[in-house]
Parts: sequence; C-alpha cells; structure tokens
Amino acid sequence: MTTALAKRAATGSLLGLALGDALGFPTEFNDVPSILAKCGPWREMELPRPAIVTDDTQMTLALGRGLRTAMGRGTLTPARMQRPVREEFVDWYQSPDNNRAPGRTCLVACNLLRDESRPWQRASQTGSKGCGANMRVAPVGLVPGLSDEQRAGAAQLQAALTHGHPTALAASDLTAHAIRLLAQGAEPTGLVGLLRSYAYDNRSRYHERWLGDLWTHAQDPSPEHFIARGWDECLEALERLRAAVRTVSPETDPCLATGEGWIAEEALTTGLLCFLLFPDEPLAALRRAACTSGDSDSIACLTGAFAGARLGAGAWPRKWTDRIEYGGELQALGALWDA
Repeated sequence: MTTALAKRAATGSLLGLALGDALGFPTEFNDVPSILAKCGPWREMELPRPAIVTDDTQMTLALGRGLRTAMGRGTLTPARMQRPVREEFVDWYQSPDNNRAPGRTCLVACNLLRDESRPWQRASQTGSKGCGANMRVAPVGLVPGLSDEQRAGAAQLQAALTHGHPTALAASDLTAHAIRLLAQGAEPTGLVGLLRSYAYDNRSRYHERWLGDLWTHAQDPSPEHFIARGWDECLEALERLRAAVRTVSPETDPCLATGEGWIAEEALTTGLLCFLLFPDEPLAALRRAACTSGDSDSIACLTGAFAGARLGAGAWPRKWTDRIEYGGELQALGALWDA
C-alpha cells in the first residue's frame, strides 16, 4: 500500500479544499482588520454554519465528474477528456446553484462553450489568467494512473477551457504537480525547489496534443513563445514565495508577500505560503488563508488541497467534514481515487 493510499490523500485534499472554501467565503473582499472584527482572532476562526462553499468547490466537482467519466471510457486523452469536462462546466453554468459570485471569465467562457459546434479554443478567454483556472485543478493531481504528460496536459486543458492565458495554464500545471508531489510524500521544505525545477524543465514545452491551436488566438509568434510567457510569470511568483517562506511572520497577512490571489500564479503561491507556514497544523493553515486581504476563499481552498494531500483525510475534524456542503460527493470521489 502506498503512502497516498494509506492516508487517503485524495479524500483529504478534496475535503480540505471545500473546508478552506467555506471558511474563506465570508471573508472574501474584506481586509484583515475587518475580518478580525467580524470573526475574532484568526487562530480561533470556526467553520460557518451552514458550511456553504463557492464556485471553487462546485467547479472542482465538475472537473472531477468529467475526469471520472472520461477515464471510465479508457485511457485519458484530450478528445476523451474535453467533451465530458466541457459538458460538466456548461451544466455548472446553467445550474440554479451557480449563485456564489462566480468569476466573469468562467461565466463568459462557459456561455460560449454551450455551442457544441464552437471549438473550445474559440471559447477560451486568452487574456484571462484569473485564479478560476487553478482553484479547481486538484482532481488532476489526485486521479491515479496518469503519466506526467497526461497530468500536465489535462491540467492545462481544463484551465484553457475557460482561462486561455499562458500563465493560467502554467499555474494550473504547477498546482496539480504540487498536489501530486505532496500526496506521494514530498517534504514541504523541498517543495518550492521541486516546483521551480519543474517550471524550468517545462518552460518551452507547448502541449499541442492537448491545446491544439490555442496559442494562435493570442499575439505570440510561436507556441513556445506563448507558453514561456506563462512559465516565466510563475517562476517570478515562485521566487517571491521562496523569499517569503524564509522571512514572513505567520501573524502577517500573507497577501502582502505573495499577492492577493485574484490571478492564477498568486493564488498558487499565496495558497502554498499559508500551507508552508503551518505544514503540520492544517487548521492553522486554513485559518491563516481565510484571514487574508485578497481572494480568501480561493487561497484557502488551495491551502486546504495542499494540506489534505500531504496529511490525508485524518487532517480534518469530523465535526467539520460532517457538515460541509457537497460532503458526500467529495468523499465519494476521494474514495474512488484513493482505492
């Protein structure tokens, strides 16, 4: 039995994502003094009642269902993945439960994806690198049996269905890679270095099999130039993270060091910073992420995904997981991938 199986990394990651989302939902759009005035000391923040999540968890589940369908039909390929994930995103867009202040890019792109005759590349918003690209990518890092090429391609494709900016693709790839590394037992102290090496190794690799002609919808002279722009911005963000891990006080708003998280590379690095400040204290990490001046729900959902991938399902108290919205479906997907 692998470490990931023994600790139920997929279940832990999905539950952590939703718990962070619910904890950060009431604090999004608030500055830290306002959050402290409303919630009290950040280390004592409690899960709201009811524990309602946002579009971050809803779209994570949509992606998870799409991947489950695709992989139930055989080896994961771009063609086999694109259709069911696209259909799940459109179903989310049309759902009456899509009332949690979703991002504009997701709404515009999913509306365009409704037209089945339109190639998905023409629906993708190539100017947007919002965090909606990678706040939902955790399932790609958790499903078993993927090659490195499949995982990278799938992470970038799911991002590109809505957010076609190269930084959105690279940040999503990095997020899925980080979750996979942690689920497999990577030590937090070496994580930033592993991610920087991965970014350098992939800097000029355009996954044409997965992305098709997406790059031609931007203003780049070549596919390599297009994707390198994204990796370079992620490398800059990882450099800020590397410095922050050494210097930032846990009592300071993490957004001041690595960004407010509205864009993909900042959501990745600020979510990672909150996790790395408390690698063995998952609730403290979630609470720190939710008490931030930026996109608190997305930062906290990524923090929870990282912490849960490393520590497993046992990281989270039953009194929280028993009442998180969509808890049954999150547990079922996790159990499938943990098996």
